Order: sequence, then C-alpha cells, then structure tokens
Amino acid sequence: MSAYPTSQGEIAFEAPGAGKPCRTWYKVIGNLEESAAPPLIALHGGPGSGHDYLEALIDIYQARGIPLVFYDQIGCGRSTHLREKLGDESFWTFDLFIKQLDDLINRLGLREKGFHILGQSWGGMLGSAYASRRPQGLKKLVLSGAPASMPLYKQACKQRLAELPEDVRTTLRDCDKKGDHDSPEFKAAAAVFMKNFVCRLDPIPEPIQRTFRNVRDDATAYNTMQGHSEFDTVGSLKDWEGWKEAHNIQAPTLLLNGKYDEVMDFVVEPFFRTISKVKWVTLENSSHVSLWEDRERFMQLVGDFLSYE
Repeated sequence: MSAYPTSQGEIAFEAPGAGKPCRTWYKVIGNLEESAAPPLIALHGGPGSGHDYLEALIDIYQARGIPLVFYDQIGCGRSTHLREKLGDESFWTFDLFIKQLDDLINRLGLREKGFHILGQSWGGMLGSAYASRRPQGLKKLVLSGAPASMPLYKQACKQRLAELPEDVRTTLRDCDKKGDHDSPEFKAAAAVFMKNFVCRLDPIPEPIQRTFRNVRDDATAYNTMQGHSEFDTVGSLKDWEGWKEAHNIQAPTLLLNGKYDEVMDFVVEPFFRTISKVKWVTLENSSHVSLWEDRERFMQLVGDFLSYE
C-alpha cells in the first residue's frame, strides 16, 4: 500500500487528426483539493518515454508536501497509442502536446489555484513552448536537461561522440551510413553513448529501464520527431529554436543540466539569456537524468525553488 495519497484515471482527449477517440492517463500524488501548495506537473522526455522515470520526483512530495501530477503524453505509456501516425509530421506537433496538457490542467481544475511545471529533456522543450504562451495559472517552471536549440543540441552530440572510443565512433558512423539502427552492433555502440551522457548509473534504475522500454515498445512519436537515435536529430524537431520565443516566458524559471549531459552548457545558454526571471545550475555529478544521478541535490534545488524563491 502506498505511503502517500495516490489516485489515477483517464480523461478523453480529442487529438486533432487522430481519426479515433483518444485518452490521457494520469496519476496524482497527494491531494489536489486539500493541499495549499500548487501542484507540480511533470512533463516526460522522449518524445514517447512515458512518465515512469519521473516518479523520483515523489521525493519532493514527501519532503515538501507539493502534490505531483504525472501523465503519459499521447502516443506512449498508458495513454492512447497511434502507431498508424508514424512519419506524419503534421500530426506530431507542439500544438498537439500543448492541447493535451491544457486539457489535463482544465479537467483537474488547476487554472485558478495555479500549478508549476517541470519538464525534462523533450518535456523541457514542451514546457518552454507552453510557458512562452503565458498560460493562465502557471506559477513556476523547471527545465531539466532541456535544449534551447536543436541545432545546438546536434552540435553538442557531435562533441560528445568525439569523446567516445574510436571503435565506438566508427561503428556508429558506419551503421548510420547504412541506415542500420537495429543491429546488435549499433545498439551496443549507442549504449556506450547513453552510459556516458544520458544515465551514468550502474545498474540503471528500474524506472529508467521502464522508460527505455516505452520507447522500444512504440517509437512512433520518437522516430517522427527525433529520429532513430539519441545523438542525431533528423526528425521534425531538427530545426527547433525554442529560445526565440523564450522572452515571452513570465514565470520564474530554474534551468538544470548535468556536467556530463548530452545537453551541454552552450545548448542551455540561450534560455538563460532570453528568459527574464531565471536561475541556472549545472549539477557536477550527473549527465542527462540528474533527478536520479544527483538525486539529493536535484530535489533540494527544485524543492527550494518551488517553496521559497
């Protein structure tokens, strides 16, 4: 039995162009009605990773009493899957995911009370795009491992790849030229990149393993928007420059990334330069999933930011 109040459910989501009824699965930690603190809505990465790995944020509820809202974005996890939309860039858009988030906020009745948002990786890109529209009720924003620019992210991945052993680089390059992203050789070499710049923990925590399985189970959104690998964006996100709209963000914002992150400092910097009320911390003991790799420090930073600043 859970040591804290937990509820979950589904809400209908009219996804434009889906051609079928869709649903959003969500889970709430804490009591949204009784708590005096605005809840923290967690936006997972991917696209298509699912909420599982973000459950480490339960530390914040336990320490601070801040309720949490987790949900699976459309196309993954326990929400509606749309494998038939593979490659449909007109369907998999920021507007789609923002509409889903707006619908969830409205259905949970959070507009008047207010809410915080934490977005990790792609979820941070989504969070920044959402905050740039100045939605009613948004109090504070946390962007963790979130690229401000996908062209800059691609540069960072090239730099990180150059840090890997020559045989790994050669395998990745040769496989990519052949369009081979499924062979054991490619997967083994890609795992070296992930071990260095995405999650440096050994063993990998089970919730992160579940997240990896979510993408393997249904890579429709990921393949359409990102591509076939973490380090070479060739999908619809490849030219995204979110920092160009970030001057519209009014909510106080905390930027976080890791010293060994695939989202290197120069990929985060445009957000720091353009968001008016902003703080930026690079965590020394982590790569891309700081909430696991440097968990105590991450939760302290986020908890303090939401509670006091």
